[in-house]
Amino acid sequence: MESIMNIDPGLIIWTLVNFGIFLFLILKLGTKPILNGIRARETKIKESIEAAERAKSDAQRLLQETEKKLSEAQKEMNEIIAKGREQAEKILNRATDEAEAVKRQKVEEAKNEIEKSKDNAIKQLRTEVADLVVNATEKILDETLDKEKHYKMIEQYIEKLPSN
Repeated sequence: MESIMNIDPGLIIWTLVNFGIFLFLILKLGTKPILNGIRARETKIKESIEAAERAKSDAQRLLQETEKKLSEAQKEMNEIIAKGREQAEKILNRATDEAEAVKRQKVEEAKNEIEKSKDNAIKQLRTEVADLVVNATEKILDETLDKEKHYKMIEQYIEKLPSN
């Protein structure tokens, strides 16, 4: 029995020939399918990377559009709020002005009414005073004056009185 550690030159040659044939067959028959598989895998990876980059750029574009729309919506909301405040302020100012005008009108009407009442009261008081003076004078003088003459005399005295 031969030892395993012995080197047999014939076995080395046949091993090298077998290895060469195997290598030749692998290179000749297996290289194309392996390279095709590698290239297919490489193409698939590139396509996946490109698709991911497109998806990323689409997502960024959508994000920018969304942010732009959000910004526009915020701006529009602020404009609507500002317009609402402005309209409310105008309505308040108009209502205040109208209330002030009504107040002034009512005060003026009240003053006119008071003045009318005062004038009527003064006229009535003058008439009553004149009648009292005529009656008192008649009693004192015990004679009746002609009414027209008497009223003229009383009017002269009344006009000399202060008009307050």
